[in-house]
Amino acid sequence: MSFILHGIGVSEGIAIGHAHLAAPAALEVAHYLIPKDQIEQEISRLNSAFSTVRKELETLQASITSGPAIDEFSAFLDLHHMILDDPMLSDAANKCIAQSYCNAEWAITQQMDVLLAQFEEIDDAYLRERKIDVIQVVERVLKALLGHPGYVPPPVKHAGDRILVTQDLSPADVMQYKQHQFSAFLTDAGSSTSHTAIVARSLNIPSIVALHHARHLIFENDYLIVDGSQNVVIVNPDKYVLSEYRLRKTQQELEKRKLKRIKSVATMTLDKTPIELYANIELPEDVEQVKESGAAGVGLFRSEFLFLNRDVLPDENEQFEAYREVAVNMRGLPVTIRTFDLGADKSLKGHKQISDNPALGLRAIRLCLAEPQLFHTQLRAILRASHFGQIRILIPMLSNASEIDQTLHLIEYAKQSLRDEKVAFNEKILVGGMVEIPAAALCVDMFIRKLDFLSIGTNDLIQYTLAIDRVDDTVAHLYDPLHPAVMWLVVRIIQAANRAKMPVSICGEMAGDIQFTRLLLGMGLQQFSMYPAQLLTVKHQILQSHLPDIIPLTNKIIKADTPEKIYGLLMKLNK
Repeated sequence: MSFILHGIGVSEGIAIGHAHLAAPAALEVAHYLIPKDQIEQEISRLNSAFSTVRKELETLQASITSGPAIDEFSAFLDLHHMILDDPMLSDAANKCIAQSYCNAEWAITQQMDVLLAQFEEIDDAYLRERKIDVIQVVERVLKALLGHPGYVPPPVKHAGDRILVTQDLSPADVMQYKQHQFSAFLTDAGSSTSHTAIVARSLNIPSIVALHHARHLIFENDYLIVDGSQNVVIVNPDKYVLSEYRLRKTQQELEKRKLKRIKSVATMTLDKTPIELYANIELPEDVEQVKESGAAGVGLFRSEFLFLNRDVLPDENEQFEAYREVAVNMRGLPVTIRTFDLGADKSLKGHKQISDNPALGLRAIRLCLAEPQLFHTQLRAILRASHFGQIRILIPMLSNASEIDQTLHLIEYAKQSLRDEKVAFNEKILVGGMVEIPAAALCVDMFIRKLDFLSIGTNDLIQYTLAIDRVDDTVAHLYDPLHPAVMWLVVRIIQAANRAKMPVSICGEMAGDIQFTRLLLGMGLQQFSMYPAQLLTVKHQILQSHLPDIIPLTNKIIKADTPEKIYGLLMKLNK
């Protein structure tokens, strides 16, 4: 049966391929239907796996005869026995198979999710953490199922024709899936400006979030069309729709190839105003895409992605090698390294958030100043790498003069420690600040006096100005880059920097969206930083823009006070 799902497109383009379903927990299993006459056999297969695990635990229990931790280990095994025998796990999983005709692996992981949700409601921290024991028991049952002689798991090829379908993905998950070369991402949760969406966009593949029910309506190996431009997923399309989309996909690929012709063309408007286009990256290996795009340098190296999918932060030498690799490979072009922005939706593995609202909590520079030794390690690594290229330091989420002064003091302290050790670094390394909090935008003149350059983080600036959680799809429709207050703040920052002859760029999602390119040019912006995949499209728009025509219309848009007027003028601007 063919049907269509609607969501929020976070990366444009068309992907055609087979669905691969992933469980929201660390356990990922296939989901497929069982014929009605084989339901009893499937339930028996699950019960057999439970029996196998029960015997494993009994064997382990019998093997404990001595040792310093005998009591603790016995208690651990007793708890796993209790979980295994709990009807909430075994009986409920059997009921799921009988009612939904699903495979045993899927049934047990679904029931695990139910139990984990119940554990999250427990007030006692120790009991709440016992959810890890539930996961470990289910892992044992799954291993027993996968080792059943009558079971052959369906093949899952991590090839380019696979489309990942899941409940949600953390930024760390997306980075892990990066190596599998999926042709698209589909998630039930998320919003267009979540960090997950931003990372997915960096992969230059179609992605749709906020589908709500995709993981339950789509089955493993269903044939899908993902249209990131129209925000739709077509499940099991008929041959006519499939033929039309294959033609569209071919046309899009031809357009991308045409854009490569302007890679070496100087970036300037029709009236000869030079514009600088930089690239955003997450990992050192992304530099190859930067080179292919013809970028003028790296405008934003999100260093926190070096620290994800691991239990502890990398040490100074590991960080140094990563930064040095980027600097060397960019061959003298500028590389702006943002100090790590951990603490919101990007946190270290095993480190739980302690704030009810992490976006407003201890994150970014606040976390760095609260953990000076951790910050010192990163600063030393960046400074050491500055000897090998044109590296600049960018500080996220600054809000007041005290934070800037403390940061500059810690940078000087790191410099002195390297001087004492006679380690080479760039003494005149530039230090810039992210303007992404309304307080910073309103006090931008103070930032200009104390720093060397500015970068406007429009993603968070919009979030904080409009009081909208950008990872919450229930308020996604309120997230508006063209809100008069947002435009006024952006114009204020750009004009203040231009008056002081201080370099200013935008590194948020607005920079890579061509519907805003001419608007930002009209505001006076001359530096953009975006994902490499977006750069040539934006460049093409700039090459066709004439500032004397753009500026009067831009001024009208900034002064407009209704959405109808603003969008009407924007359409006229982009004609």
